[in-house]
Amino acid sequence: MTSPRKRLSPDARRAQLLDIGSKLFADRPYEEVWIEEVADLAGVSRGLMYHYFSSKRDFFSEIMKAESARILEITAPDTSLPVGEQVAAGLDAYIRYAVEHEHGVRAINRGAMLGDTEIQAILTAELEIQQQRILAALPEEMRDDDVTRTALRGWVSFVRTVCVDWLDRKTISEDDVRDLCLRALEGLLRTS
Repeated sequence: MTSPRKRLSPDARRAQLLDIGSKLFADRPYEEVWIEEVADLAGVSRGLMYHYFSSKRDFFSEIMKAESARILEITAPDTSLPVGEQVAAGLDAYIRYAVEHEHGVRAINRGAMLGDTEIQAILTAELEIQQQRILAALPEEMRDDDVTRTALRGWVSFVRTVCVDWLDRKTISEDDVRDLCLRALEGLLRTS
């Protein structure tokens, strides 16, 4: 059923389409989401969808970029805080984001397109930025240590995996998720 047409600015329309797509891709595999359905839900023509996005793959890639940028923005560290507080604040922001944007978190962490090189590049860039943020807050002697770098990269991936699992199952509390992630980081940094 087509939604009634509503005139939006190009930026607002693009944001609307990305939001609808994020929700659909989060709930269903890539192969089961149709451009026609997105257009129908937005109350626009399929042609207008292709005006904004050249293909379904391009549309999905733009969703990934938008979600990744949103995550980086909300987890930006307050560099005036000690490293532990910076990491905890960033983790709290990510968990809050996961709760408030459950669909987006699922969309960015699942699906057949995760094997796509462009999608992998988006995710890899985000992981590297998060890793660099933590490294920048550590004492200099730890920043140049390859074991520490590897541990931090693994920890960022660990946090993503734990949060997605938690969103799916909700068998532990939000505080448990936070504590688990912080304990894992403490253990990694203590042994590196």
